Amino acid sequence: MSLSHIALSSGRSLELTELRMSSTYAGMLEGYPCKPLNDMKVRSLQRQAERAFPATPVHLVFPSREYPDQTAGAFGPVEVLPPVACIGAFRSAVVASELDPVLHRSALTVVWFQTGLDVPSGEDADLVLGSIRWEELAQDYEL
Repeated sequence: MSLSHIALSSGRSLELTELRMSSTYAGMLEGYPCKPLNDMKVRSLQRQAERAFPATPVHLVFPSREYPDQTAGAFGPVEVLPPVACIGAFRSAVVASELDPVLHRSALTVVWFQTGLDVPSGEDADLVLGSIRWEELAQDYEL
């Protein structure tokens, strides 16, 4: 059973089978969001996805970054990522046409950041998810 379905801009339909959401800046006790910290957070989330789903390729959707205050501190200007960090396990029909579609599927784990707690769904899913190049990134597997 899937949590939701997403329609890619290519027309391919994806099933979201698992979704992990966390606060981007959870546990940040001091300092401020800046490029070095954000780069660390993005890499850390990607490594979490790779450990959680070792049999599936992981694709990172590079997050948008905002600069609400141009005053530079010790680590540069304030740089803010979207507040919700996400890891999603997606499944779809096979990529390789020579494989039996009854016995095979394709899979991809996606890491992205979003502004709200909504589960991505349908054609209204975030544009960054809808533009995933599934045929290039996903991996086929046997059921």
